[in-house]
Amino acid sequence: MTDLRTGVREDFAEIFGREPDGVWSAPGRVNLIGEHTDYNLGFVLPFAINRRTVAAVGVRDDRILRVGSTFSDELVEVPLEELGPGTLSGWSAYPLGVAWALGEFGADLEAVPGVDILIDSNVPVGAGLSSSAAIESAVALALDEIWRLGFDRRTLARVGQRAENVAVGAPTGIMDQSASLLGEPDAAVFLDCRSLDSEIVPLGLEEAGLQIVIIDTGVTHAHSTGGYASRRASCEEGARVLGVEALRDVSVADLDRARELLDDVTFRRVRHVVTEDQRVLDTVRTLREHGPTAIGELLDASHVSMRDDFEISVPELDLAVETAQANGALGARMTGGGFGGAAIALAPADAVSRIMVAIDGAFAEHGFGQPDVFTVTASQGAVRES
Repeated sequence: MTDLRTGVREDFAEIFGREPDGVWSAPGRVNLIGEHTDYNLGFVLPFAINRRTVAAVGVRDDRILRVGSTFSDELVEVPLEELGPGTLSGWSAYPLGVAWALGEFGADLEAVPGVDILIDSNVPVGAGLSSSAAIESAVALALDEIWRLGFDRRTLARVGQRAENVAVGAPTGIMDQSASLLGEPDAAVFLDCRSLDSEIVPLGLEEAGLQIVIIDTGVTHAHSTGGYASRRASCEEGARVLGVEALRDVSVADLDRARELLDDVTFRRVRHVVTEDQRVLDTVRTLREHGPTAIGELLDASHVSMRDDFEISVPELDLAVETAQANGALGARMTGGGFGGAAIALAPADAVSRIMVAIDGAFAEHGFGQPDVFTVTASQGAVRES
């Protein structure tokens, strides 16, 4: 973390000609279980990871917002008076969208100064580890402090979601921002996406001798286009036909009735969400009663449901999951929105090297690009670094 933090401060000084007023960071996240349940007002169990985005921020003496990053040569400049979803595009819509969304939640944007923002990150982009929420959360925490807004972290999570939904145009739920802002070391965030109540659930991975392996397939996805939006539309249609506000209100016992009322595709989309909600509840209970070594079958079942019912997996993800399972993982599943990205595997520490080697070999044998395989730990949420 030190190198990333120091580097962004030095780059800020070089680009903007002065020192920043502070550096803030926020983590990416891994969703242990609970995929596509968040926008259905259900349950999720993500945790913050030790891959982070940093934002160096300096106050200006005018009303201009400027944002740059180490991963783009573009320096975007927008007057505060012109800030809005219609004026934002590209990667800068994430940080600038947060500034706009703070106004939507009550910040008086006519009374705040402009800022310069520089962003750097080691959260992989397009891997399903929520690089976007890491940007949003770091910037939200920074602007909340610099502009003296006094918002709590749950509100800042809603700000980040609003920015992503409206300014970026990605119809995501609130899970990613909640994990990035609320996460704690060696713990997951059990989030009720209807009430937004959250609870920290200890994972106990280190004590159990377990690690989380991430297999980034290198197959990129984009939440604002394609299959993600169509899956959400199917869920909304299913809820409408079943006469409920959201699929959160459908139980496993209701699925027989749902099968009679829905076409096959919509039914399978609904079945995934309903059973996935139950798997989240079962995982939380199992962690509390038996510890992390007992949740492997729930992770496996989640992947099968996403592969067969929600149909958001790809061959690379299926291969990663199957190879991890065959080489000592207690459980494995794809994570994130789907259509690419990463899989996670829960594995004994002494099996991690074997899993990594086997996955490299399996991908080469199938003619897939080389995956990026690494371990992550459950880490602290967004903080001011300096």
